[in-house]
Amino acid sequence: MAQAKLTLQNRITTLMVISTIILISVFTLIQLNNHLSNLTLYNSYQARLSALLTKSSLQETLKSIPAGESQIGNYLQKTLDSLSEIRIIDKAIIIDEDDRVIAATDTGLIGGEVSAKDMIIKYNFAAKKVDNKQFELEINKAARLLNIFIPLDNPLNPQAGLLIKLTSSIGNIKEALIGVYKPVILTSTLVVLANIILGFILSKIVIGPIRILNEATKVIAGGNLETRVTINTNDELEELASTFNDMATALIKMKERAENANPLTKLPGNIVIREDVEKRLREDKKFMVIHVDLNNFKAYNDCYGLAKGDEAIKLTAQILKEAKETKGNPDDLLGHEGGDDFILISTPVKANDVSSYIISQFDTRIKEFYNQDDLKRGFIIAESRQGTITQFPIMSISLSGVTNEHRDITSYTEVTNIAAEVKKKAKAAETSIFVIDQRKV
Repeated sequence: MAQAKLTLQNRITTLMVISTIILISVFTLIQLNNHLSNLTLYNSYQARLSALLTKSSLQETLKSIPAGESQIGNYLQKTLDSLSEIRIIDKAIIIDEDDRVIAATDTGLIGGEVSAKDMIIKYNFAAKKVDNKQFELEINKAARLLNIFIPLDNPLNPQAGLLIKLTSSIGNIKEALIGVYKPVILTSTLVVLANIILGFILSKIVIGPIRILNEATKVIAGGNLETRVTINTNDELEELASTFNDMATALIKMKERAENANPLTKLPGNIVIREDVEKRLREDKKFMVIHVDLNNFKAYNDCYGLAKGDEAIKLTAQILKEAKETKGNPDDLLGHEGGDDFILISTPVKANDVSSYIISQFDTRIKEFYNQDDLKRGFIIAESRQGTITQFPIMSISLSGVTNEHRDITSYTEVTNIAAEVKKKAKAAETSIFVIDQRKV
């Protein structure tokens, strides 16, 4: 089963959804924590007020009990019930001198024993380890409960102190959620709306241009090299579009060069050679155009055949490449006009080194293309252009140089005209030679 394609827009949407959920969750947790803290402070303060009111009410109840009354728990129970009804207290127990519950908001606890912790606190109050004018507070964070222990003076029996234990909630998650749900909903709505707007903007300024470039790339791949894109974002996307357009232009030039290249040597042809010369003329650069021609090539071709003639052409191209790479400049151009005619465009300062390498290598390596008998004789016998049987020496190479170092040259046509004149002088030597046009006009 093919895997579903995840687009850039899908990725951005997924990322935004995840970030939104995380943001809302963190905001909710912060709000809950803050609200729980506020609830704790508020309920603690309220519990202290309740403790003061409870102590005062119970103390008055104790004072009103008749002397000799032994069942003070009944009187205290009525007071607790009254305080519970008017919501002054939530839960409360009163512990007597025997560590038993004598009154409680939950009547089921009356008569029962208290915990060891409660007894310790009672004894601390009795031993004056805790100031009886103060409360003893205990916060149970796990249960979210606040216990307040309050000592009571028993006027009927001063030696038998009483202890009140008030228990109240300091706030729970449910209460906190009720308090924060409105701001959380409002904030969540604003975040979602902001992300929708941000997503729309990203779609326009990022995804849109990428889609344009993607479609244009497909058109280019289909062969339409004239396609161009226009993206005005004043950022890297616009720079990418400009680079894309430059690439399309470069592809056109590469295609033209490929179509113009010589099929045998794969070297650029006349169009590229002309463009290079004209570019150097426009930039007012000093150049040396070296026209390369083989002497006695036709005779060799007739005698040894076209296949061997092609091999000689390839050898010449290889030697010229070596000369360009080892003796020339990085931006030198090597072109193949056709047949045994080549063009090497370099600079005047490199011309002699380049030509010397070409001549020495050609004169040495061309001999491998002749059989031993012809090499011993120093010539081959073939039919001349006039139809007569003639002796032709071993092939040599003629180099004709045209430069603007000493004279003004204004066009490619002028270069070719001068080269044709210099070529005649070079070929007249009938040996490998480099002839440079030295005329100043």
